Amino acid sequence: MFILVNLKTYPCDPVAVAEAVRDVDDGSDARIAVAPQAAHLERVAETGAETWAQHVDPIDHGSNTGHSLAEGVVDAGAAGTLINHSERRLKLADADGAVRAAERAGLETVVCANNPAQIGAAAALGPDAVAVEPPELIGTGTPVSQADPDVVEDAVDAAANVDPDVAVLCGAGISTGDDVVAAADLGSGGVLLASGVAKADDPRAALEELVEPL
Repeated sequence: MFILVNLKTYPCDPVAVAEAVRDVDDGSDARIAVAPQAAHLERVAETGAETWAQHVDPIDHGSNTGHSLAEGVVDAGAAGTLINHSERRLKLADADGAVRAAERAGLETVVCANNPAQIGAAAALGPDAVAVEPPELIGTGTPVSQADPDVVEDAVDAAANVDPDVAVLCGAGISTGDDVVAAADLGSGGVLLASGVAKADDPRAALEELVEPL
């Protein structure tokens, strides 16, 4: 089970969260990674935690002021990247370009989408995984697996119909170990979450609670 913790721009200590991710990952059967802000990538990667970028742009080396270059996040220590998160939406052509840029740099990719129909389109881009995240549930503490489990099952089916090698992650509202188990029972290969860990008073305890049922 893959657990990807997105720190967004929350006012947390990214290094402390990364150290918790590293330690809990070492002691569990789950694979756990953390996606900090771009400015924190190198410091987070130095902890030894699996580190992901929150975004890369569909660009190559050149005149691209203010953009995020895939090779740049690799140099900072990233192993993968989110693409098309609901808070960083891309046009389809740009999402495709971002996946290609990530592939060029050797980054693993998770393309986010709002619903099963979009999951099918995202899977067609050929990422390593897609993540279904209904925007209305993000940050609510109500997991999609509980609010509308059909969304997860339909997303798994939509991805499988396009490319059975593309894994499906379940996002939005994930905060407990029961949520992780429910996502797995619905066919998800992992979860994408943020506030449940990034806003926790004790990130390590929050992570341990997530993986305990596994």
